[in-house]
Amino acid sequence: MIAAFFAACLVLLIVVALLARRKSSAVAPRPQIPKVWPLLARPLVNSKERRIWVWLSQVMHDQHVMIKLPVTRFTIPAKQEGAEHWYNMLNRVYCTFTICGHDGRVIGCVDVPGNAGLSMSNQTLKYGLLTQCGIPYWVIEPDNLPHKSQIRAAFLGESAVVALEPETAPRPMKAVEDLLQAAVSRQRNPAVAQPPSYGFEPSITKDDGPVSEGWEQNSFMVPLDSRAGALREE
Repeated sequence: MIAAFFAACLVLLIVVALLARRKSSAVAPRPQIPKVWPLLARPLVNSKERRIWVWLSQVMHDQHVMIKLPVTRFTIPAKQEGAEHWYNMLNRVYCTFTICGHDGRVIGCVDVPGNAGLSMSNQTLKYGLLTQCGIPYWVIEPDNLPHKSQIRAAFLGESAVVALEPETAPRPMKAVEDLLQAAVSRQRNPAVAQPPSYGFEPSITKDDGPVSEGWEQNSFMVPLDSRAGALREE
């Protein structure tokens, strides 16, 4: 009798364990693409950052000023076996502006502190990482701008100082300023910030894949560039 009781308990435990294992290994339902996204467009930069962006675009007129790129976009692990660890640590780290040459290589990064400032740990992390990669890193306040020749010399070398535009040159970023100001005004007026109507609704089926499908092919984790040589101008 006792043996039968223990045998029944053992069978019950095995059944519970199997059910728990089956439940834990069940595939979670994949997220579906909504017909109407609960999102609105917004400017990439705030008014403080916009001032630095306009200034940088004038000083670095012969380079490209990129906005809020993650550092994992232009760095790569020295050894691939540690790629996942470093990606998990750095995938949310970015600089406000990244100056890029015509060959696609980063030549310098700039941070603009927010209203709460920029923590010393944040600055130390990015300064150490970028400096080790040979990329200058500066923190700039709109009310305390360095001299134009100073930042060009730091990012491009002393010979690049002569390439500064004259002070009397027209402002090519004036149109960008106007567009950004209009975007900020639209954001402050919710009545204008309505989602656009495209005249159709995407058809969603249960076979559609998740939104993140394919994003695991990250160039930080696995280099995706198969070009054998440098970029060439056409």
